[in-house]
Amino acid sequence: MLRSSWRCHAVRPTLSLSMTRDRSLPGDWRQTANWALSTLKNLSAYQGGQVFSWGQNKYGQLGLGMVGPSVSSPQVIQSLLGVPFTHIDAGGAHSFALSFSGAVFGWGRNKFGQLGLNDTNDRYFPALLKTLRSQRVVYICCGEDHTAALTKEGGVFTFGAGGYGQLGHNSTSHEINPRKVFELMGNVVTQIACGRQHTLAFISTSGKINSFGLGGNGQLGTRSTCNRKSPALVKGPWKALNGPDPDDMHSGPEHGHYVKRIFAGGDQSFSHFSTDQVRPWWRVHDNQNDLAPDDFRVPDPRGHIHVLNANLIQKWLSHAHGRLPPEISNEIDVVFSSASCLNGSFLSKSHPDHYNTSSKCSGVDMNTARVLLHRVIQPDYPQISQLVCRSLEKILAPRLISAPPDIEALRLYVTLPECPLLHNPSNYASLTIPLASATVSLKEAAHTVLCNWWCQLEPPMFQRRVELYKEVVLYLLGMQKAGRPPAELKVLTCFLHHSLKLLGLLHAVNETAGQIIQYDKFYIHELDELIDIRNDYINWIQQQVYSSHGDSFPVTMCKYPFVFDAQAKTTLLQTDAVIQMQIAVDQAQRQNFSSLFLPVVESVNPCLILIVRRENIVGDAMEVLRKSKNVDYKKPLKVIFVGEEAVDAGGVRKEFFLLIMRELLDPRYGMFRYHEESRLIWFANKTFEDIDLFHLIGAICGLAIYNLTIVELNFPLVLYKKLLQRLPTLDDLKEMMPDVARSLQQLLDYTEDDIEDTFCLNFTVTEDNYGATEVLELIPNGADINVNKSNRQEFVNAYVDYIFNKSVAPLFEAFAAGFHKVCGGKVLLLFQPSELQAMVIGNTNYDWKELEKNTEYRGEYWADNPTIKAFWEVFHELSLEKKKLFLLFLTGSDRIPILGMRSLKLVIQPTGGGEQYLPVAHTCFNLLDLPKYTSAETLRSKLLEAIEHNQGFNLA
Repeated sequence: MLRSSWRCHAVRPTLSLSMTRDRSLPGDWRQTANWALSTLKNLSAYQGGQVFSWGQNKYGQLGLGMVGPSVSSPQVIQSLLGVPFTHIDAGGAHSFALSFSGAVFGWGRNKFGQLGLNDTNDRYFPALLKTLRSQRVVYICCGEDHTAALTKEGGVFTFGAGGYGQLGHNSTSHEINPRKVFELMGNVVTQIACGRQHTLAFISTSGKINSFGLGGNGQLGTRSTCNRKSPALVKGPWKALNGPDPDDMHSGPEHGHYVKRIFAGGDQSFSHFSTDQVRPWWRVHDNQNDLAPDDFRVPDPRGHIHVLNANLIQKWLSHAHGRLPPEISNEIDVVFSSASCLNGSFLSKSHPDHYNTSSKCSGVDMNTARVLLHRVIQPDYPQISQLVCRSLEKILAPRLISAPPDIEALRLYVTLPECPLLHNPSNYASLTIPLASATVSLKEAAHTVLCNWWCQLEPPMFQRRVELYKEVVLYLLGMQKAGRPPAELKVLTCFLHHSLKLLGLLHAVNETAGQIIQYDKFYIHELDELIDIRNDYINWIQQQVYSSHGDSFPVTMCKYPFVFDAQAKTTLLQTDAVIQMQIAVDQAQRQNFSSLFLPVVESVNPCLILIVRRENIVGDAMEVLRKSKNVDYKKPLKVIFVGEEAVDAGGVRKEFFLLIMRELLDPRYGMFRYHEESRLIWFANKTFEDIDLFHLIGAICGLAIYNLTIVELNFPLVLYKKLLQRLPTLDDLKEMMPDVARSLQQLLDYTEDDIEDTFCLNFTVTEDNYGATEVLELIPNGADINVNKSNRQEFVNAYVDYIFNKSVAPLFEAFAAGFHKVCGGKVLLLFQPSELQAMVIGNTNYDWKELEKNTEYRGEYWADNPTIKAFWEVFHELSLEKKKLFLLFLTGSDRIPILGMRSLKLVIQPTGGGEQYLPVAHTCFNLLDLPKYTSAETLRSKLLEAIEHNQGFNLA
């Protein structure tokens, strides 16, 4: 960029040059992208994006955070690192830098408000002009004590000293905030320039130059030495490039002066122009670019820092088959070692473009980033990949800071994960994990912005980040399991902390954004192969007790429960149940021991014993549980059916849960309402039953989970959402009451304005109260409030809230209290609603071949035994209902555990006697006694007879 400056010494004018090397500057300065000089200081932007300053520093105009004597050697302005700057300029004692996306930073003297910061305090560090952030500024220039800014749309803002009218606001007042020049509005200004105390503006469509400010030396070009407080036309032979018809172009010698660029000195003004007099008028349009004026709104790549784009990559690839030329190697190093260069790359040109960069919009075209990064990193070009890797690893990563100066300095955190190098395990320790460490170390403000940007990512891109750091965690856990020296283990622990913290941030973003990807995409299914989950849970509990924090302590995966799949969570819940049971048993045993010596201490049973009659199973269970203390619910459960010979090793307990839930959910009690369309039940808002029954049902569900038993409970998923403190939604109503939900969805989707006439709704709901119709208000005075386009979402929310919350509040609260009395705690909150549902009722993902595959055999039975082969042939020929009856006969439930068929370990053993005996199930152990039948028909007959008479217990 070639630009004159009024700030040069009067006796020795100087021009600023771009892309040159100054022998007086440090030898490692390859190129400078933009120079700005003043009588008091010098600024330079390095091709890699760093801004240097040196010279007078009386007012802090060097931006180094201090005032003081002159600085004789160039110093990096550290507080601007990472921001991609496109332009810098220097005034009398103040300075400005402009980023690619219009962020304006000013520092130095501010006596007249020339920094535009709404005050007159000097700044020793660069300060962001927030008022210009949204104005799409593309160019900025400085006078001695005033500043002008040009916007993408061709508007001009000025601020600072206005004593000579140099701000163009038709006054001589100073302005401490940027103010748009009113008289230039309606014109598209394409160039501006500031002299010491005057300002120039060029309008390309008319070819005219406007000036305002001090005119004592004729610098305004108005043929007068008067000052001008508002824009005035510069008198000259200027023509617009697309102006008069070519037929008129021979009319006079002054014809054809086309302004190329304007300049302002201290008290002088200059215009560089082109003319068509050297060629015939009929060829004047042959090469328009020769005559077209410069447009400061269009970035000139020759004066910019390097950015990664298709042209640059193609240039590199064209030289990559042999030894890379030094120029190419230098460019690669500059781009990938500079945060500024990467932050200025891949900028969006579509709507919203990068000038709309904000805390909600990164201004980056992520698809372009992915394509270009994959293009530059290819197996066919290893030299380039090695150079990129070295630059990222050795220079960029160590320089990332926790408090970037502007949001534009955060862009690399969203683009770099698209680089294939980060997905190579050999680069995890040197690239991928350091990026994670830098990310989790960001200060709160930067962290908030980055999370907002992650929220805007498309699901595939968001998932790639999740998958990347899941792979890193697996890699690190594998390294730990393989065994490493203590020093390496310490480093691995730190790496693991940072990688998991980053996954934690991504998970939090995913939940905040309403699940960009499904929650199970965070699951690491291989965890049970790499860590001892039970031991991890115990360590987690101990760390909480002893308040262990920091990266030096062993990593406990329980701090990051979102990586646990259903199997791992079930293991955690089982571990917690065993610990709680052991604590309760130990407490009972201590009490019993004390009772031997202290008569006042009563002995207690270490188990929770339920003695029930089949014909009064609900009443007997309620009687025992009402008398039980909270600690009793934590004890192992033992069930005894009166009059039956059976030792409860699990099977009796299974049938107890089956029978009592069937009884409690019977319609004759009127406790629950059955929905025909979904075949699901929900709490009846009108019931005559004691509320303690709901407490009992909740306790039974909790006991079932606590004792690892499946129960039959046809509630919708929303029950488990509420137990986990999640809010119901319209989707939950769609599951339970699809017809009602469909009508509500139609209300929300209706596009016309006549909702009131079409739907005729108000904020009420109609209920059937034992044959009588009852109208209830959803909100206060709801009967008087019609549903319209503006409040329909509120109506739907109120309706859903009524069905699932308000109408059944006391009943659900009793149920939840009973449930949490047994099954409360932190482990339960690790579950997703669907996982908790599967824990309670199991699932129906039957895989009968898997059941056969996992079956064990005892005695003389083995997989190819004739009786066993006949058994499986008969079994696979059974209908689905008969197979489910077999499961009920064998395990006590016709549903399978959350862990699937593989967790059902069926054991078959031979039994004595003849073929007249039936198969016998030991439900406690999933053990089947199978007589040695010699024919398939006999086997089929005896098996069906056994499974169809499966209630009652006797000693086998």
